[in-house]
Amino acid sequence: MSTIDATSSAHWRWIRVAARAAGAVAGLTAISAGLLMRQAADARRIIPMAEAPPPRGDGVYGAKFGGRPVNLVILGDSSAAGYGVHRPRETPGALFATGVSRRLRRPVRLHRLAVVGSVSAGLPYQVDAACEYEPDLAIILIGGNDVTHFSARDAAVRHLGDAVRRLRAAGCRVVVGTCPDLGAIQPIKPPLRWLARRWSRQLAAAQTIAVVEAGGRTVSLGNLLGPMFEADPVRMYSSDRFHPSAEGYARAVSVMMPTVMAVLGTEDRVAIPVAEDVRALPEAADVAVRSPGTEVAPAGPWARMRRYRWFSARPAAAAPVPSGDSAAGAVGYTPEDHQVG
Repeated sequence: MSTIDATSSAHWRWIRVAARAAGAVAGLTAISAGLLMRQAADARRIIPMAEAPPPRGDGVYGAKFGGRPVNLVILGDSSAAGYGVHRPRETPGALFATGVSRRLRRPVRLHRLAVVGSVSAGLPYQVDAACEYEPDLAIILIGGNDVTHFSARDAAVRHLGDAVRRLRAAGCRVVVGTCPDLGAIQPIKPPLRWLARRWSRQLAAAQTIAVVEAGGRTVSLGNLLGPMFEADPVRMYSSDRFHPSAEGYARAVSVMMPTVMAVLGTEDRVAIPVAEDVRALPEAADVAVRSPGTEVAPAGPWARMRRYRWFSARPAAAAPVPSGDSAAGAVGYTPEDHQVG
């Protein structure tokens, strides 16, 4: 499916979501159902059609460091592909690759396999392609389209768990950014916003359980970026008001970077947690969904939750914010970091 077809299809998803919601919410009146349908149509009109696919950022980052490159694959949907930005260096894959290269002082070879419009059912094909590259690290961002398509949650979660399990069996470390809070998207108004938020959280909790059981780690995105997006939507959203801007993607990458570095075994300061707890996995998943920015990782029969200093709440008088808290400083990208091929 082309990007234009995929995003044009996205315009109609809210119509389907509203229609399915009309049958899913007990006691919904005809007036309420009509309101949901009207809101979905409004969102469809506001979100424009795609004009071009996201730029590719595949290639080697940090070749100047020498040594064997870390093979990094990016899987998932438009949020992983970087739809809405205009330069390869602004895509999540490029931001992750540059950040890892700079901190490990090693080259990173990036392969972006994410597909705009993908649902979790598309992950098996992306994993097939990923395994051809013998990846050291896989980052997966998926779930938003499963909510807007009203995908069967159990099936979506099973596909994600299977993807993580296959990658782990191939010796690849895996970090998953769980389903974001679609209730934070500006064109969606209450009560449709409330339903989208509820479905997003339910999927994110189920994703967390599946990923950790399969041997991966999750970072809950939830509405972590919501306050920033609401305060400055022109800066944080791309022109379609649905996908993040370059600044928005950089913020999301900076939230996940400590977990990425921790899973790579680095001693970098971003991987030092300020809070840690061990709980039963279902409880940890529920807490993580309610506390965006929380990492959940396997810990024997339990799950370990961590939060990192960069992204924890800080008093105004606390120590200066590290450079990674700004989008521009998240990776310190320069043109010579990237070599195509």
